[in-house]
Formats: sequence, C-alpha cells, structure tokens
Amino acid sequence: MARIILNETSYHGAGSVSELAGEIKGRGLNKAFVCSDPDLVKAGVTAKATDVLSAAGIPYTVYSEIKANPTIGNVKAGVAAFGASGADCIVAVGGGSSIDTAKAIGIIAANPEFGDVRSLEGVAPTKRPSVPIIAIPTTAGTAAEVTINYVITDAEKRRKFVCVDAHDIPVVAIVDSDLMSSMPKGLTAATGMDALTHAIEGYITKAAWEMTDMFHLKAIEIISKSLRAAVRGEKEGREGMALGQYIAGMGFSNVGLGIVHSMAHALGAVYDTPHGVANAILLPTVMAYNAEATGEKYRDIAKAMGVKNTDAMTIEEARAAAVEAVAALSRDVGIPQTLRGIVKEEDIPFLAESAMSDACRPGNPREPSYEDIVALYRSLL
Repeated sequence: MARIILNETSYHGAGSVSELAGEIKGRGLNKAFVCSDPDLVKAGVTAKATDVLSAAGIPYTVYSEIKANPTIGNVKAGVAAFGASGADCIVAVGGGSSIDTAKAIGIIAANPEFGDVRSLEGVAPTKRPSVPIIAIPTTAGTAAEVTINYVITDAEKRRKFVCVDAHDIPVVAIVDSDLMSSMPKGLTAATGMDALTHAIEGYITKAAWEMTDMFHLKAIEIISKSLRAAVRGEKEGREGMALGQYIAGMGFSNVGLGIVHSMAHALGAVYDTPHGVANAILLPTVMAYNAEATGEKYRDIAKAMGVKNTDAMTIEEARAAAVEAVAALSRDVGIPQTLRGIVKEEDIPFLAESAMSDACRPGNPREPSYEDIVALYRSLL
C-alpha cells in the first residue's frame, strides 16, 4: 500500500499571490497570522503578500522572530504570539524556515498537548489538523509548501529533528516566481541544489514507487535545465525552478529521503550551515556511495539531466555519469566542493551519531554504518 498527500489547492505562476485574499475569504477565515523571516520583512518581500491582505480589508499580525534554522524557542514564542493575535489562519511567507515554523505553530495551536515541541519529533500522534496554513514560498528549494514534514533545531542538544505529520500540510500553496526574484545568487544556487537533492534522494529511496518516480524524474529534468539560468537571474529559469522544486516536493514528501539529508541536518544543527549548501556539498559523494544499491536508476537520473548516449553506457558508466552531472551543476552554480572550513575534525563523531539517529536515514537505499558516515564526512574535508 502507498499513500499520497498533496495540498488541497495550489496556484502556480507569476502574480499568483493575488489569489491570497480570495482563498482566505472563500474559506470563511477572518484574520491572518503572517509568519515571515526578518530579512524578508526588511526587503519588502513579505509586503507583496500583506499588501494583498490590506487591499482586501483582511486584518493580520506579522510574526518574524524566525531564524534560518528555526528553533524550539522560535516555535514556542510563535505559538504564544498566535494565541494573542486572535488570528484563525496562518500565512507563511518565506523559505523552509518560515514555513516550517508556521507548521509547528499551526500544529501546536490545534494540539496544545504537544506544546513542548520536542514531542513532535518523528511521526507524532496528533489528533487534529493544523490551523489552516496558506504557504507562499520565496525560495525555490525546500518545497515545504507541499510537504508533510518540517524540521526544528534543538539548540540545547545541538541537533535538528524531523517531524512528519499528515496534519501539517498547508491547505493552500501559492507558488509565485515573482516572490522569488529577490533571491541573491548564492541562495538561488543553494535552494536549487536542495530541490535537486529532494528529487534524487526521493527517486532512489527505499519507499519510491511509480507515482513518485514520475514526479522525481520530471523534477530532475526541470531543475537541471533551469538552475543555471535562475542563478543568472533569468525569469524563465526562476519560473522553471519554482515549478521543479514543487514537483520534487510532491514526490519526496510521500516517500522520504536518505543520508544526504541526515548528514546535512547534523551540519545545520552544529554549524548553522545553510541547508541547501550542506545538501549540495554532500550530494555527489553520497550518490557515489549509494550507487551499487540503486539498480538502473542512475541511468534514468543521467538521462533526465541531459547526459547524451546513456543507453549505450555500461551500468558503471551510467552511474559515474549521473554523479558527474550533479557535481558539474553544483560547480557551475558556485557551490563549495568540500566541507573544509565548515566541519571540525573533532566534531565528526557527534555529527555521525546525529546523522545515524536522523529520521531520513532509514530511507537510504544502502544501509549505512556509523563508520560509513564518519568516512563520508572525512572524505569531504
């Protein structure tokens, strides 16, 4: 048996943020709690959504105490602010951090028994759907607007934990590439490689099946065609990335990921490494490690990435071609190629322990040992 959970409604295309007010009114909702990070508020990106609310006479409160890797503290403060606001829905404007924070707030507001936040780790037995969330991504990467997952940082324990909950999916996603146009090059590259990681890990994960394979291969194709142009600031590239990352989310949210994400979560918790950068550095090395457990799938990945003559290659050649296509894309968009300057040798045992206990590890196509994870981190120093 397999299960697919997607947004009730999603809008795609430049200018689609204009649908926000109609969705709120059409659902009989009255006041919005707008979750957005402080940089987006400062840059005027959040205003692209709040202006739509103002024009329609919909009252709102803005909550922007959100870090790049949102913490338990951010969530608890957000739950209190939501309670005080009198809002009956959440509008999340931002990247994964804003949307993940909104999901945790929405879940706890509806299920107050999980107010400690830590008890949401893994698959928590929440009873009620989240407060209605309308998610408006401003980065083309995390696909948090269409997934049933969110990630919170436990600053005290120096670890990130993944929450998987069918009750947290936003009821509406508004994927408007106009709201992504202010992303700087580095963020465009990092979030784009995060999206590619979702598509590739989702395609080779143990739970993958025909329907999610369809999403993942299409996402790999769109992302590999669009990311270089998006980093150059070209409109078509940005529109392609907005769609490609969403399609990847439609897949991986329903089947899980692998150890690229487990290892990246550990880096984010210890060093505050941006999630997309961590994934991008790790992806080619972990792909090479996983290759022998993936059957013919790397041939499909290479083909989707535009590699020529894949059918004539041996399986070893096709696997090498897929890894090189990913590494070349990463280099072309300016991602660092090693973990030098990020990881301290003495932290590797702790990082490997965190990665081994991460919720994404069991989905990896090859069963990793603690020693394998240590060796993978070391190989990138």
